[in-house]
Amino acid sequence: MSGAPGGGLFKQPKAGCAVAFACVVSFMGIGLVDPILPALSEQLHATPSQVSLLFTSYLLVTAVAMLFTGWVASRLGAKRTLIAGLALIVVFSALAGLSDTINQIVGFRAGWGLGNALFIATSLAVIVASASGGFAGAIVLYEAALGLGIAAGPLIGGLLGDISWRGPFFGVAVLMAIALLATVTLVEDPPKPAQKTPLLAPIKALRHRSLLTMGLTAVLYNWGFFTMLGYAPYPMELHAVQLGFVFFAWGLLLAFFAVTGAPWLQRRFGTAPSLYGALSAFAVLILLIGLFTDTRWVVIVCVIASGIVAGINNTLTTQAVMLVSPVERPVASAAYGFVRFIGGGLAPWAAGKMVDHWNIHVPFVVGAVAVLLGVAVLATGHRPLSRADAAMAAGHAGESDDVVGEMADEFGGAPDAIDHEREVERTQ
Repeated sequence: MSGAPGGGLFKQPKAGCAVAFACVVSFMGIGLVDPILPALSEQLHATPSQVSLLFTSYLLVTAVAMLFTGWVASRLGAKRTLIAGLALIVVFSALAGLSDTINQIVGFRAGWGLGNALFIATSLAVIVASASGGFAGAIVLYEAALGLGIAAGPLIGGLLGDISWRGPFFGVAVLMAIALLATVTLVEDPPKPAQKTPLLAPIKALRHRSLLTMGLTAVLYNWGFFTMLGYAPYPMELHAVQLGFVFFAWGLLLAFFAVTGAPWLQRRFGTAPSLYGALSAFAVLILLIGLFTDTRWVVIVCVIASGIVAGINNTLTTQAVMLVSPVERPVASAAYGFVRFIGGGLAPWAAGKMVDHWNIHVPFVVGAVAVLLGVAVLATGHRPLSRADAAMAAGHAGESDDVVGEMADEFGGAPDAIDHEREVERTQ
């Protein structure tokens, strides 16, 4: 994971830095609203289950829109797709800040999710094409941006939310406008693919067992992840700034272990064992939150500590999806994003229903069970993950034809799709 000689996380071309900065701001949107959830509930006279729809509308629209991003990007080009996504985020985040009711904010968060889908599905491919350090270096840069965004989002949300709940939405609009300008001026449009992506390509890609296995694992993991994000702020009973610092510490650990911990664990133990351990530890932490929801310090400690395992899981899962999927990376990213964001979108809504019918302990216990089920699902794809480790160890592009054929058989795909990926690697 160390990147190529002469390349590194802090030595990137301007285009890679511009897209990475936009990624940071984009991922701020995930945790941005966490510190202001109690304030929104109180000031807009909304129940916690109504407020949780801020996550649901955002993530479900992101999930569905991911299916069409490859079709759009292959026709508009990567740069124009990035610009369209960033522009939509600027407009809808500003409109959310101008809203007066929770339903208006939920609706504008849906539009925000559409822009987010266009951006997320395209940004990884652009970073891979422009970042130094090859494929592994690009993944680390992408996950570092994700971690920093998730870390900065709650802190900025808390600081601006302490002034007004509208502040975080306007803050994202301004930062995304800066990212939009940087993308327009610094990012060169990569060549359009020789063949346009069919509209149903992401759905068809899910027929490959390896990609579907990773997607279902991500659904179950995200169920626990977004249950924690959506409901952990309430039992803490902290002010917006205090909540911001709690999730800032969580995000810093996520970013650090995404960049350093995940590569070390992968080299030491392999992808599959590392993911088993990270997911199991995450399930334990969520279960502790569910059992000790009334004890503030336990909730705070478990939330912060979960950043460690979340960072490890995010990096290893993203890399594994890109390596085990026998389809082009944009299609794999879209298919995987569609499946995983469904879990993230439904979890806060379901958690709200559980709280309304039972109590606040139940969603966390259910989330822990879901993550453990994710470990069981992941175990059914152990062999493809082992093959991915072998590909990384062999430099991926230098594998023998025999290994490529074995990977194709294992993944349920065709050797020409994997050969295409190898050719992409050679040209970078």
